[in-house]
Parts: sequence; structure tokens; C-alpha cells
Amino acid sequence: MKIIRFTNLPGDGIGPEVMSVALEVLEKTGEVYGFACETTAHDVGGIGIDNHGKALPQSTLDACKSVDAILFGSVGGPKWENLPPKEQPERAALLPLRKAFELFANLRPGNLFPELADLSPLRSDVASAGIDVLCVRELTGGIYFGQPKNTRTLEDGQKEAVDTMVYRTGEIQRITEVAVKAAALRDKKICSVDKANVLETSILWRQTVSECVQKLDPSIELSHMYVDNAAMQLVRNPNQFDVLLTENMFGDILSDELAVICGSLGMLASASLGTGTNSNNFPFGLYEPAGGTAPDIAGKGVANPCAQVLSAALMLRYSFGLEEAALAIENAVKETIRSGLRTGDIAQGAPAVGTTEMGSAILSRIA
Repeated sequence: MKIIRFTNLPGDGIGPEVMSVALEVLEKTGEVYGFACETTAHDVGGIGIDNHGKALPQSTLDACKSVDAILFGSVGGPKWENLPPKEQPERAALLPLRKAFELFANLRPGNLFPELADLSPLRSDVASAGIDVLCVRELTGGIYFGQPKNTRTLEDGQKEAVDTMVYRTGEIQRITEVAVKAAALRDKKICSVDKANVLETSILWRQTVSECVQKLDPSIELSHMYVDNAAMQLVRNPNQFDVLLTENMFGDILSDELAVICGSLGMLASASLGTGTNSNNFPFGLYEPAGGTAPDIAGKGVANPCAQVLSAALMLRYSFGLEEAALAIENAVKETIRSGLRTGDIAQGAPAVGTTEMGSAILSRIA
């Protein structure tokens, strides 16, 4: 029997509640599809600060380095908001993990089930068909990391701030490779987003993406779109896209727009993949819900576990190559929603179920 080895980091707020459901779903899926989970839980985020004095304790980092993937919850909350910015859970946990494992590729699926169309701010005739778009965002380059980056006072007393956007061909090639592999599992369409009419980095981006896709898989249908137009087209007709390939800042903005038009963060998962391969010869990855810790409902048993469960499905797909099992989890979530079950965040005034009941309904549909 195949053993999948990962670390689970429940984090803060609703993290432990929804992580518990995701682990049960993984165990059940393993029974059906012939794999077993080997995992241990470790502190991260606010609870890491409380128990170890650090948002990312060394013991947690060591545990992550000994496995093939990380299933991450959510971190942060009001309790730790008064700490210096560099010590707050969100910044002091996630950024070091991204650095330690060179997590350069962020995959954000934008899914809206037709049954939840009323949650979307889009016109009903657009949202009623559902939405299924994958945003592949470069995560470690571009204007967020380019140097020089500084603020200085000029001789005339004005202040001047500088951020530098830098991209190299190697960075563009490796994120394009991720997009190509992702597109091969979908409809084999990539729309690369840039601002090549203005930015030198975008000119290089467009040229490199085109060459890379042609080399890796000429059967992929590749198109290019300026970022301002892409933002408009996501609202106008999101399903014209299959895979959106973006640099760091553009992807940050567009993936958040995609999350909004899909209606609820409680339904959205994400994956961040690294440069190296794990012991299964698949990418090492960190998998987490797109939403936060929701401290206002933590401990009440009402949180939506779907995003954490769907993050577990992404882990099976990208870090363990278990596509059939990943699809089984995704289909179980879809069927649960189709059955009419709703947690409070997606109920829209209708009767709502709790975390455990939603999890049990998903479990019953794993087949």
C-alpha cells in the first residue's frame, strides 16, 4: 500500500476544526483508493508563539522537512495583532516556510458551483453556469522582491520610494512549466497575463512563456492578455479562461478578484509548490484554504470545512500524483453541495449545518 507522508499544521481559530475534517476525509479516501496517511500535527502561527515563543518553531520546521508535503490551516487573530509586524503569525510563519521550501508557484482554483450562484456578485446569467478557473501565480519574484527597494528623502525635502520589478528567464520558465502541467489535467488552455505594451519585464515574460509552452507541449492553446483587460474579462465572462498564468503582483490581484466572484472563501483552496521534488518525485507543496482563521466563530463548530478538504485534494494531486483520489474528494464536495447542505457562510438564510455534519456528508460520498 502506498504511504503518503505529510505534516499537518492546524494553526489558529477555526484551523483545528476544519483540519480534523480534512484528515478524516483523507483517511477514508485512502481506504477506498489504496493509500495510507502518515502524518503528525505541529504548532504554527499564534499557537506557535504561545507554546514555543515563535510563529514557526524549529520543531515544526524540522517536521516539515522530513515529509513530502504540508497541509496548512490558517494562522493569526486578534490575540496577536499588537505584536510587531515581523513577529505576527501571518508574516512570521508563512513567509519563512515559503523561503525554506522555495515555494515559487501558487495555484488558486476559482470554483463556483452552480448551486451557489447566488453567492457571486456577478450577473445571474453568468454565475448560474458555475465557474471553474485556475490561477497559476509566480510567487517569489517580481516587484515584491526586486532590489533596490527603499524610501529616501531628497535634497528638496520630498520623499521618494522605489520598488523594482525584476524577472529572469529561469523564473518564468519554471512557473510556465507548472501551468503547462496543470493545463494538461484540465482543458489544455493557458491565458498568460502581462502588461507587455508598457513593461520590459512583461515583454520578456510573453516571449519566454511562448517559447516554453511551444517546447513543453505544443498542443496547449496559448493566448496572451493585458492585465487590465484580464481583470475586466474575469467579471464579464470568467469561463472563457481555463488556466490563468501570471507574474506575482498581477496574480495577487487577479486571484483575489477571482475569489470574490466565486462567492465564498470557505469554498476555495490553494497550493504553493516548490522548486524541488519530494521522495515521490512530485513537487513539494504547501496546501491551505484561501480564507482566514475566522476567530468570531472559532470553537463553535459552525465553520465550513470545504476549503480545507479541497486543499487536501490538491495535495493528493500535485504532491502525490493521486489524481483519481483527488477527483473523488472534489466530487464528494460537489455532491454534498448539490444535496442542499450548507454551512452558515453559504446558507444565505437557509437552514445551516455545522462543521461535523458537513464533514460527515462529504465522507459518505467518497467512492
